[in-house]
Amino acid sequence: MSAYATVVLVCLLLVGSLVYLLRTRRIREKYAAIWIVLTVAVLLIGAFPQLAFWLSSLVGVRTPANLVFAIAIVVLLAVCIQLSTEISNLEEETRTLAQEIALQRLEARRDREAVLLLLPPAASPPVEAPDSEDV
Repeated sequence: MSAYATVVLVCLLLVGSLVYLLRTRRIREKYAAIWIVLTVAVLLIGAFPQLAFWLSSLVGVRTPANLVFAIAIVVLLAVCIQLSTEISNLEEETRTLAQEIALQRLEARRDREAVLLLLPPAASPPVEAPDSEDV
């Protein structure tokens, strides 16, 4: 099997995996769309290697492999930046939710204490006077 056929097979498996992840809701649509676009781009280059030569001559890169690696590095950096912003947003949301839960717990505790203060004290059993013989 040639290297190009292997690339095409791997891309098709990747698209199948992405569709499965989408159907089982393990990946969101916006992330799957990015990966599918990238997979289709790699699939096109794998199916039509002349496209890589044309793009490299258009950009002025001598070797198509260098262009592919440069594009891959830029894409991976973009993905890292995008995931970092998502993580930052999730951390902020987690912090906000933790603060809201703490405030709700404090409010619930204060409400319980206020209710306990409003209730009449429980009736205590009558205290008997000690017998004079016991003293």
